Amino acid sequence: MYPQITLLIGGEPRNQGSAGEMRLTNPADGTELAVIPKGGRPEAEEAARLALDGFGEWSAVSPFERSKVLRRAADLMRERVEEAARVMVLEQGKPLAEARGEWLGSADLLDWFAEEGRRVYGRIVAGRATNMQINILKKPVGPVAAFTPWNFPAWNTMQKVAPALAAGCAMVVKPSSETPGTAWMMARALLDAGLPKRAFSLIWGATADLSDTLIRAPEIRKVSLTGSTRVGRIVAALAGEHLKKVTMELGGHGPVIVAADADLDRLVPLAVQWKFRNAGQVCVSPTRFIVDERVHDEFVSRMTSGAAALKLGNGLDAGVQMGPLTSKNQMNTVAGMVEDAVAKGAIIETGGARVGNAGNFFAPTVLSGMTPDMLAMNEEPFGPLALVMRSASLDAALEEANRLPVGLGSYLFTRSLSVAHTVQNTIRAGMLGVNHFALALPETPFGGVLDSGFGSEGGTEGLDAYLTTMTVTAAL
Repeated sequence: MYPQITLLIGGEPRNQGSAGEMRLTNPADGTELAVIPKGGRPEAEEAARLALDGFGEWSAVSPFERSKVLRRAADLMRERVEEAARVMVLEQGKPLAEARGEWLGSADLLDWFAEEGRRVYGRIVAGRATNMQINILKKPVGPVAAFTPWNFPAWNTMQKVAPALAAGCAMVVKPSSETPGTAWMMARALLDAGLPKRAFSLIWGATADLSDTLIRAPEIRKVSLTGSTRVGRIVAALAGEHLKKVTMELGGHGPVIVAADADLDRLVPLAVQWKFRNAGQVCVSPTRFIVDERVHDEFVSRMTSGAAALKLGNGLDAGVQMGPLTSKNQMNTVAGMVEDAVAKGAIIETGGARVGNAGNFFAPTVLSGMTPDMLAMNEEPFGPLALVMRSASLDAALEEANRLPVGLGSYLFTRSLSVAHTVQNTIRAGMLGVNHFALALPETPFGGVLDSGFGSEGGTEGLDAYLTTMTVTAAL
């Protein structure tokens, strides 16, 4: 059921890695999926060198023709959705329906940037003399190193790959070592569609060695990372040392302000769906529910009922709504946060513990009575924890929402335009969803502020991140 995946160096399969081998396991039951090659510094150095050749070849292709290749790849992804979705479930754990949606959404990303890449326009600036012509040109930045996480192995990878290739860049992608199969499926679609082989390498393995080598490589001119704030600081420092352009989407801790006039009939079903999708392993997951005291008890009651009713199980089984956490370490982290919260006065409304003895299953959990001193209220849980805090006023809710030094996704539920206006002008976040939780679309910028990173993925801003500006002045 799991493919025989290999490293791809300059588009060519590599069955052996300089760092030996690694084993992939299924997070639902702990069984071994595959033994695969593990890359190290030699593969990273070679991939960077080949990327420079690939960049010369791919950037010389016209945007019109590049678009055709990317559109073909998107079509191939749609044709292969069932195989790719099963691979994603096996290595990452999410329910099959979520995996299908992520894979198809990633194909949409590729389609959108394939078209947007045809619309990279320069401009003409009027000269100060009649014989002076000034042209502003946009050019691809060069070979790109992309580091992607395990929680959305298709979408997060495509957020980098699609705009970079559309701009004319070559790619060296390092996916998470826990979910390499999804990125491999994506690479196969791109190469089968006609992408020049040297324009794409896929390498996983010894993370520190690979990232250090790729960022330092003189051939690499741009670095893109989705990861934790801690890792972001390390990567940004190294990239800055070598004057590489960077885009970073880092950690968040999604506040949800629930005003007294919120429509709970609308809010609660959405909150249950979006909080527990992918077992809460989502960078913009709604996590801190800051609820006005006038609707607090009813919200807690309804949220608890909804969470308790979710079907937990293997993502390949029919009707499953939440799968396992991707790793045992993540499961233990979530359990520790629950223990800390309860010790400091929180109430477990539902869940709060591991389920079964096999796999990394943790019950959908609602905790009430949360206070700012609790670990889960300060560090991103990245798990199925809905943290509910009572709020006395909108000002108090905003104070809590802005208390942490992160600002990625944020949410507000209210029927008041005045409240919405106040929140959008006060909250410190890169994105705000008003009466809904959907933030990520191909055509809109996705990114955070403060310790949640800088730069945007998605929208025209996502394409701009892979372009440089050249001014050409000519005396005629």
